[in-house]
Amino acid sequence: MASKNAIGNEVAGQRGEHGQFENAGVFDEDGFEVVDEVAERERNLRATVEMEIRARIDTDHYETRRRGLTLEQEERIEAREWELRQTRVRFDRQQESDREARTRRVAVRGSVERRRAFCKRAASVDLWADPDVVDPREQLSRDELGAVNREAARLAGKLPGWSQAAISRRVAERVVDGCELMSAVIGVFEEFRTDPGRVVPIEALGEVQSHEVNISGTITQLWEPRSRAIQQVGLIEDESGRTKFTVWEKSNVPMMAEGDQVVLRNVARNWYQGRCSVALTGWSSISFSEGERWWSK
Repeated sequence: MASKNAIGNEVAGQRGEHGQFENAGVFDEDGFEVVDEVAERERNLRATVEMEIRARIDTDHYETRRRGLTLEQEERIEAREWELRQTRVRFDRQQESDREARTRRVAVRGSVERRRAFCKRAASVDLWADPDVVDPREQLSRDELGAVNREAARLAGKLPGWSQAAISRRVAERVVDGCELMSAVIGVFEEFRTDPGRVVPIEALGEVQSHEVNISGTITQLWEPRSRAIQQVGLIEDESGRTKFTVWEKSNVPMMAEGDQVVLRNVARNWYQGRCSVALTGWSSISFSEGERWWSK
C-alpha cells in the first residue's frame, strides 16, 4: 500500500510541465489528499482582494453604478444631467446674444401691464388711481398750483422719504375734490407720516391703522421685568412723546441700554388703560444708530 502511494505521489509530481497534472494534489498513505492550509489561505485572500478591486472598478463605471441604484436615485441623476445639458446650450446658440436684453424688455412690459390693470381695478375705490385720469395739478389755476407747490415744499422737509412731487399731487387731489388748501395740507401730512412701513412719531401711535408700526427714539429708562417671559421693559422717547415698550424673551433681538438711539421695526401696538404701548415679538427687529452697537445690526 505504501509503495503504491509513493509511486502515485511520484507520478503526481511529474508531467506538470505540459499541464497534464498541474493541479494534481499530494496524497497521504491512506489515499486522502493533503491540503496545505497556509497556501489555501493565501489563495483565498488573493481571490478576495482581486474581487474587491474588480468590484470597485465596476462600481465606478457609470453604467454599472446605475444598476445598483434605486429608481428614484436614477431619475434624480438623469434630471440633473438634463438640467446641466440645458444650461450649457444657449437658446439662440450665439456667442454674442441679446437674449438677456430681450428678456428684460419682456419683463418690464409685463410689469407695466400688470400695474396698469391693478390701477384700473383700484379706480373703482379711488378715482385718482386710474392711469387715464388727468393729473389733478393740471386742473388747478396758476395761483392754486403755486400755493400747492409752496405747501408741498414745506411738508417735504417734515416728511423725509417723500418727494415734493408726490406731496403736491396728493394735496392737489384733495383740493380738486373740494377740500380747502390748509385742510388738504393737514390731511396729507397726517396721512403720509403714518403711512405703513414708515417710522411713525410716538405721539401718532394711536392714529395708525395697522397693528404693527415702526418707531424710533432714545431708550430713556429700563426697569426689571416681572416675568421670566419678558427680556426687557422700559420707555422710548422721541421729539413728539414717549411710550412704554416690552421685549419678549422669544423675540430674539439684541439687548438695549439706556441712552441707545434705536429704530424698532414691526412692533405690535397694545392698549392698556387708555394708553398705547408697543411690544417686540418674533417679527420685530432693532436697528441701532450709526456708531452704536454696530455688531448688532
